[in-house]
Amino acid sequence: MANIADIIKYEGDNSTFIWKHPCEDFNTTTQLIVHESQEAIFFLNGQALDLFGPGRHTLETQNIPLLRRIINIPTGGESAFHCEVYFINKTEQMAIRWGTDSKVQYVEPTYKFPISIGASGEMALSVNDSRKLLVKLVGTESVLDRQQLTTYFRSILMTKVKTYMAQTMRANAINIFEIDESLETFSADIKERLIPDFLDYGVDLKRFYVTTIVKPDGDPQYEKFKELHFRQYADIAEAKLRQQTDVIHAQTEAQKVVIDSQAQATKRMQEGYTYQQERCFDVAQDAARNEAAGQYSNMGIGLGMMAGVGGTVGGMVGGVVADAFAGMGAVQPQTAANKFCDQCGAELTPGAAFCDECGAAQAPADTCVKCGFKFIKPGKFCPKCGTRREG
Repeated sequence: MANIADIIKYEGDNSTFIWKHPCEDFNTTTQLIVHESQEAIFFLNGQALDLFGPGRHTLETQNIPLLRRIINIPTGGESAFHCEVYFINKTEQMAIRWGTDSKVQYVEPTYKFPISIGASGEMALSVNDSRKLLVKLVGTESVLDRQQLTTYFRSILMTKVKTYMAQTMRANAINIFEIDESLETFSADIKERLIPDFLDYGVDLKRFYVTTIVKPDGDPQYEKFKELHFRQYADIAEAKLRQQTDVIHAQTEAQKVVIDSQAQATKRMQEGYTYQQERCFDVAQDAARNEAAGQYSNMGIGLGMMAGVGGTVGGMVGGVVADAFAGMGAVQPQTAANKFCDQCGAELTPGAAFCDECGAAQAPADTCVKCGFKFIKPGKFCPKCGTRREG
């Protein structure tokens, strides 16, 4: 018979899930020490009996009622009994690597072409039901560490993960070329599907991450659809850029038009004429530039209308028309015989003080029609504002 233990405890490697204490003979006064992150289970003849949580326990009759039903433990003495004690580590075991041993075959949901991919990542496990884990996986083994546990679950992972990956990608229509953007959602969905498979063995799947998707780079069909996918996004980006550029250009042109209009309006205000008068002045300039003899009749049609504009432009038009005739060798009309009303544009009777057509009073010949300056000597232009004199 082995030596009888006085204290039973485990302070080993934290990567170990289950550890069996080597001693199997105990006194009724033996102390059992269970740490905060542990649980301890008593076995007799391969049958799981009492479960002890964190704390210090004395192995007495009242503390192990299930054991007492099987064997009679004397009280008050140090009689030995034969049992096995397993310590279960309840801490969360993190950074456990996993990976598919073969490619997952499925039809890409966006472009509908068959594709093969692999996956790998990390997971974190912890013991959820100590008794279930011992009964289903450990049996008579003395140690269960994270490597052994991963090996046990390898077949589950290889079968279930590949199935769930294909189902998740199909259900969520995850594009293979955009899957890296959805790894967090992808991982969470697969984890939810795997949880019942692990709980069936008393293990809690705390975390599950898909960190790498192995794509078939180099495969001609895959590369063809990859180029198509990214080309369409490039075209959309270029179209948006052109649209933004056109909008900016249109806004700039509109701003230039507004600025030019404001500048022109300010110029007219400063020089004392209106937009209508400016247009009449432009017409007169075009007529003056036309030196073709065949255009005399056309020019004559508008002379009365242009010369009768009145005010500032009336004088300016008269000067431009006179210069045009002079440049073409024509006889310049006598300005004294061609006076027109400032209001209606009708030709005035020489020396008339009022218009024959509208009755408007006419400025005296010795007064500027624009600024009202009274001339004191003969001349062709007003010495104050520069308007061509009509008399």
